[in-house]
Amino acid sequence: MYLPKNLLAYGAATALVLSLGACSSTPEKSETADNNSAQQVSKQGQASVKAPADQAQVLSYGGKGVGNYAAASLGGDFAGDAQLLNFIEKMVNNHGFERQYLYGVFSQVRNRDDVARLWAGSSSDPGSPKGWHAYRDRFVTAANVQRGAEFWQQHSAHLQRAQQQYGVPAEYIIGIMGVETRWGRILGKHRVIDALATSAIVNQRRSQFFFDELKNYLLMTRSERMDPLAPKGSFAGAMGYGQFMPSSFHAYAVDFDGDGVRDLWNPVDAIGSVANYFAKNGWQPGGEVAVPAQVTSNQYANVPDGFKVKYSMSDLQRIGVTPQYGRGSAGTVHLLALSTVPNGYKEPWIGYKNFHVITRYNRSNYYAMTVHLLAQSVRERVGK
Repeated sequence: MYLPKNLLAYGAATALVLSLGACSSTPEKSETADNNSAQQVSKQGQASVKAPADQAQVLSYGGKGVGNYAAASLGGDFAGDAQLLNFIEKMVNNHGFERQYLYGVFSQVRNRDDVARLWAGSSSDPGSPKGWHAYRDRFVTAANVQRGAEFWQQHSAHLQRAQQQYGVPAEYIIGIMGVETRWGRILGKHRVIDALATSAIVNQRRSQFFFDELKNYLLMTRSERMDPLAPKGSFAGAMGYGQFMPSSFHAYAVDFDGDGVRDLWNPVDAIGSVANYFAKNGWQPGGEVAVPAQVTSNQYANVPDGFKVKYSMSDLQRIGVTPQYGRGSAGTVHLLALSTVPNGYKEPWIGYKNFHVITRYNRSNYYAMTVHLLAQSVRERVGK
């Protein structure tokens, strides 16, 4: 997800988290930490997140939540912090949590210096590559296309069911998960509660946003019977295969495997949840996403472009832009002039309604086009 305007210097993951408040693109830049398959990662994640049945006698899902946490006062890294104490009181008064339980939980929450440095802008992260082609080439690779095809084959029945239920093609569900987490290989290394609490306190410009996400996170862990100190995600608190923020969990997550728990670290629930996200944001079943444009002059490079700008097909025709193939559209379309570096050429595309829907997941032309191209490449590899 993207933060305000081009915190791409924090990497693909950071930028979209805050403007969307939904999910985040890839939280880490390397895949070296985990050699397990996506399915193995999911099983390990579920084991560490869900409350074991044999601990039922010490767990309460009412005013407490999961875990035998209790303290008489707030200790640890945030001991005495007025903002966090005020937040705890709101959770007690407005949402029925027990004060001692939250004191116990937050006494074990850590103030993550690395997260604070990112929000302060002092990270040594070299940032995302410049230009459309460099961005695309981080994700649309032969290795990723092969991994996406393997994920499709492994979960084909669930992807087919999601497509039938929500009208979203399997390849776009796969495209999102590929860009976000490499199909579960890069789920994030930060405890979600640490990331959210640290961000809420140190990022004053976005403090209310993160306190709201922290509230939604606690409500999620209580309703889904998760230990609030167990789940891990991105440094901004995005979670699971699709990197949902906690507020998006409540709006879009579904129990797609029918086990009674909405678990974003479970690939089956994640498949259904991503499809539901698209469906609720207006995905048009059978509709096109984007096609290369045929241009008769370079006039297109000098007019407003991007997913925020609306044109009709006749508008584009007047400036010499037409789709190279496909049915076109009788409704709103978007001119996508994707800048290449270093030559400064703007690669012309036409985006349709479903392209705009992908930008609801992450408000970036580059992101949405990369999802589209990865999706199409995986589909070709699978032979669908």
